[in-house]
Amino acid sequence: MITRRDLMMSVAPSAAIAQRNGNPVTTTSWFDRPMRWAQVAFTEDDPGSYDLAMWLRYFKKIHADAACLSAGGCVAFYPTKVPFHYRSKYLGQRDCFGDFAAGCRDLGMNVIARTDPHACNEKAFRAHPEWVARTADGKPRRHWAAPDLYVTCALGPYNFEFMTEVTREIVTNYKVDGIFSNRWHGSGQCFCESCKSKFRAFCGMELPVTQDPGNAARRKYIEWNQQRLFELWTLWDKTIRAVNPEATFIANSGGGALSELDMKKVGELSQTLFADKQARRGTMPPWANGKNGKEYRATMGRKPIGGIFSIGLEEPYRWKDSVQSSAEIRMWAHDGIAHGLRPWFTKFNAKPLDDRWMPVVADIYEWHWKHEKFLRNEQNLARVAIVYSQQTAHYYGGEKARERVEDPQLGFYQALVESRIPFEMVHDGLLDAAHVDRFALLILPNIAALSDAQCRQIEAYVSRGGSIVATQETSLCDEWGKRRENFGLSKLFGCSFAGKIDERMQNSYLTVEHSLEGNPLRSGLESTPRIINGVRQVQVGANDPAYRAPLTLIPSYPDLPMERVFTTVPRTQIPAVYLRSHGKGRVVYFPADIDRTFWEVLSPDHLSVLRNAILWAAPKASPIRVKGTGVLDIAYWQQKESLTLHLVNLTNPMMMKGPIREVFPTGALVVEMELPTGIVAKEVRLLTAGTTAVWSTIPGGIQVEVPRVEVHELIAIT
Repeated sequence: MITRRDLMMSVAPSAAIAQRNGNPVTTTSWFDRPMRWAQVAFTEDDPGSYDLAMWLRYFKKIHADAACLSAGGCVAFYPTKVPFHYRSKYLGQRDCFGDFAAGCRDLGMNVIARTDPHACNEKAFRAHPEWVARTADGKPRRHWAAPDLYVTCALGPYNFEFMTEVTREIVTNYKVDGIFSNRWHGSGQCFCESCKSKFRAFCGMELPVTQDPGNAARRKYIEWNQQRLFELWTLWDKTIRAVNPEATFIANSGGGALSELDMKKVGELSQTLFADKQARRGTMPPWANGKNGKEYRATMGRKPIGGIFSIGLEEPYRWKDSVQSSAEIRMWAHDGIAHGLRPWFTKFNAKPLDDRWMPVVADIYEWHWKHEKFLRNEQNLARVAIVYSQQTAHYYGGEKARERVEDPQLGFYQALVESRIPFEMVHDGLLDAAHVDRFALLILPNIAALSDAQCRQIEAYVSRGGSIVATQETSLCDEWGKRRENFGLSKLFGCSFAGKIDERMQNSYLTVEHSLEGNPLRSGLESTPRIINGVRQVQVGANDPAYRAPLTLIPSYPDLPMERVFTTVPRTQIPAVYLRSHGKGRVVYFPADIDRTFWEVLSPDHLSVLRNAILWAAPKASPIRVKGTGVLDIAYWQQKESLTLHLVNLTNPMMMKGPIREVFPTGALVVEMELPTGIVAKEVRLLTAGTTAVWSTIPGGIQVEVPRVEVHELIAIT
């Protein structure tokens, strides 16, 4: 008798999906084939109580071509034989994972197995206390949300031995295309005996109890932690490939500057990854999903990246059985799609208690399937990039990394979105010519920690004709976060560090020097005498004493009592920005945190200054010009036989604090697009509207009329 598991193992993962939507897919591995992912994360009570046939009908309806299904780790959903691998008490004689996976294979889908090794039960702890993480005082760590469980040590025998056996069993029994491991690290520092002894062997030190990146043991811990996790990554990948050479380990890991693992190394190791920023929380803007995609692509290049989005709320209390508004789900998913993410919806609990999300996801996936050939991107055509720096976050930012590293980046991100300038992200470990010379401008938002070699790479980039805009302490520290006597990029900036940083410039301003002929930062500020300064000010001195700045400093003065709110220094000649040409490029440097302050207060004056600085440094910064109202997130892509421009409409009163209640359409828009050399437009379509566009040829490109954008319009040029 042939079982469903036998059927699953006998069907080649690619057999049923060699062709999709009438277009042949020619790749040598499975990784690039799936375009639409579906995840069902089982809860322990799912076996025997959910409708498998319903899910398979839904997957077929939405054209999902790959699935991620929960298999084991914290709870096993198949008949495991690994000792202490806890089976769901509802499983009985069933094979919940195997049956679901086989059903997906019947539909021609790729299947990967989800494991979650971050927790274990009391029985496992009693038998193997060495598996469990410890606090600094040696106590075993109870799980923060499920106190009957224990938090496991990510760096010790639980993962390296027990989970390796679980991984081998799953791949052997089911021949999945990969193992996607959730929460395989990131539960906090462990002080178990294994961690203590291995860290001591690594560097001769005791585990640090401080988060201060200036502490020698903390710096060594950051190195050791990454080394150990990459050893685990390599072990699991080898274990998987020994059973199925076409499969791989897929880490749920990565992202931007605040990510724990080196994204450069992550990009080298990975065949595919999935950006796990599931939904908005707090004051997160709707473009944050697309940002995550750019951060991954900075080191992944053209390797496929899925964008995981949840259908529920992601506020701190995590109501996993909730359902977001239709408008919020659409906005979040489409912004990720615009920036190269392949959609991956995730549903926790296979028993949908509230199914209002299902037609919404179906609409998104139907749209994606219909236009798939225009979403297989070859190259992004942006000319501007924001640099993000994990070494700055790790070794300079520490506990203040979000304020000192992430927030300046977010300020520039918001300014570029509002300015309708398409842009990318660049990892500071990839500043070589091959990775940066396609950009006209690099933005360095307080990239404090740069090595001498990285500084030379930036100098060479500017000499070759690239431009930079930098802020605050950029290059003032070496790669370990140790402060230099002077900026590593002092020659580019045109100024030198004066030895002090003012940490709180309260009630400080900048004079707009209108009398300075040709002031390049004046546009939009013609009637503005002064603007708000940043809060944190690096004291510098101009290398050229004759330099005259278009913005000059008004020092801090009291903001209380009201009778004292006046300045005794109404004017100075202290430069608040340095602009100069160098080699074939241009350089702008702001000594203050104008980028971080813009993110905090969203002043239109700061937006004007940042936009003007970008356009002065790189006059042809944008190949796209959009006339009309609204906040638009823009992405410009080239495919093998087409060009596409994504217009994601973020115009909404809930833009900066979700969830969005309804969509506020924008338009009409007139879009001017520069075309790459040698490309001639023959047909232009508005894919969401389903119409041929009204367009005309202009010097160097085309002009397109877009009558209306609801959530996402896609201009396709063939």
